[in-house]
Amino acid sequence: MKTILFCNLPYAYAILKPLADHLAQEDEEYLWYVPTALMDAFPYKDMPHTAAIKNLENFRSDAIFVPGNDVPYWLRGLKVQVFHGLAGEKKGHFRIREYFDLYLTQGPYFTKKFQALAKKHHNFDVIETGWCKLDALYRVEPETLQSKASLLKTHDVKHVVLYAPTFSPSLTSAPQLQETLIKLIEEHSVLLIIKFHDKMDIELKKIYQNIENKNLIISKRKDIRELLQISDLMISDTSSVVYEFTLLDKPVITLNSHSEHVNWEDVHDATKLYQKAVDILQGKDSYIEQRQNTIALYHPYKDGQSAKRMITATRKYINEHGVPQKRALPFLRKFKMLKKYLWSK
Repeated sequence: MKTILFCNLPYAYAILKPLADHLAQEDEEYLWYVPTALMDAFPYKDMPHTAAIKNLENFRSDAIFVPGNDVPYWLRGLKVQVFHGLAGEKKGHFRIREYFDLYLTQGPYFTKKFQALAKKHHNFDVIETGWCKLDALYRVEPETLQSKASLLKTHDVKHVVLYAPTFSPSLTSAPQLQETLIKLIEEHSVLLIIKFHDKMDIELKKIYQNIENKNLIISKRKDIRELLQISDLMISDTSSVVYEFTLLDKPVITLNSHSEHVNWEDVHDATKLYQKAVDILQGKDSYIEQRQNTIALYHPYKDGQSAKRMITATRKYINEHGVPQKRALPFLRKFKMLKKYLWSK
């Protein structure tokens, strides 16, 4: 099976890498697509990759794995949506954009919704496989544990707290939580690591970058996985990374979450978040059972084999249905893709 890994934004690196690794293990032919603007930061240059759409056309793939919202419709291959997050309540998560033949879902919550949409649209199928990005999340390397121990010793603290806000202006907690987070690191034995979304507003970033405190670190890592593994508590809002942290069975506090399934501590007043954080760090965790509900609904697969399931499911689907010869799209959708991937070059 010849496969394209269609990477349009930096967050796609960590999502698609487990698929690339598994394809390489099976000696399958694959090719990363990485736009020129992202190529300098692309971390896997030892793997087959290209920035040219023409090369993708000549590759003549059987399958195209896409974490983003679109893909050039004229490329050969079964177009497979693999998603870029777990926040189903976000605008557009369940929007059918007509580009995809197959949706590989993460867990029962997503599967049920997309199966209902499949019955309505009649132009795609749905298979539940788990999410490839999370394969590595369940594998905590010894070096990661050593890294945490070193941070705790260097900063002379007891806990690591991760603040990971979303970028959306209507959902982000960043404007409201500056004072609360400063108070937390000044009055308690806490190392605060901040991981901003790639699309976070620059001015908001500057506000936090100007805070001078030895126990505040702004991470520039593209892959958040190790930060999730070393942190004891996450503070966030309506970010899909909340679900990734929850899947590790760790406590979360959010400010004004819009999630459909809030199985963690959610507050609607920024001033109250401080005490909630202190209580949790002192062992008062009230959401242990509720987290199990989230895990069962969103991603019950803890075996680290989701990438394998995704590739197996895609291969089986192609064997049964063949590679689609074309993808029927409305004229405006076609025009948008041509303008984005061909005419703008």
